[in-house]
Amino acid sequence: MFGAGNVISILMFASPIKTFKHVVKKKSTENFKGLPYITTLLSTSLWSFYGVLKPGGLLVLTVNGAGAVLHIIFVSLFLVYAPKNVKVKSIKLVGIVDVFFLGVVIAVTLLAFREGMRITVVGILCAALTFGMYAAPLSVMRTVIKTKSVKYMPFWLTFFQFLNGGVWSTYALLIKDFYIGVSDFRVLC
Repeated sequence: MFGAGNVISILMFASPIKTFKHVVKKKSTENFKGLPYITTLLSTSLWSFYGVLKPGGLLVLTVNGAGAVLHIIFVSLFLVYAPKNVKVKSIKLVGIVDVFFLGVVIAVTLLAFREGMRITVVGILCAALTFGMYAAPLSVMRTVIKTKSVKYMPFWLTFFQFLNGGVWSTYALLIKDFYIGVSDFRVLC
């Protein structure tokens, strides 16, 4: 089951490849939004840190580490091909969210909390921010309604997010990890 979970997670993280092939081919982000990729980068980075802190967290670390690498690539491509005004806003958001906020979380967690409390603090943050990762693709709903096209709402991302939530919820139940469970169980509701 865990092998299948790894595959499903990687497929979810890799699902924007088709979108970014289109972006590179057109040399434009068109109406695609950067928010889903920026929030997923933060989420995968924080979950990777959680995997480092948690004893036996290698699975969480490796899967999310791979997701973080993929989303660094996606965010970079988005920034290269975004129109100037979108690029400036997106660079600010990446700087604030994916660099500054992540750095502060890591520094404060390591410097201000004892070992056991670190997992709790980072687990709560991860669970809360995973909601953002799953909700961010919904930011394109206005574009979908305006254009009457689902072109900008990637089906495979939505599909694999649902499967991923189910697999990680099962994993969380098996290993009794509240933070993984609470962040992924709500996908099934």
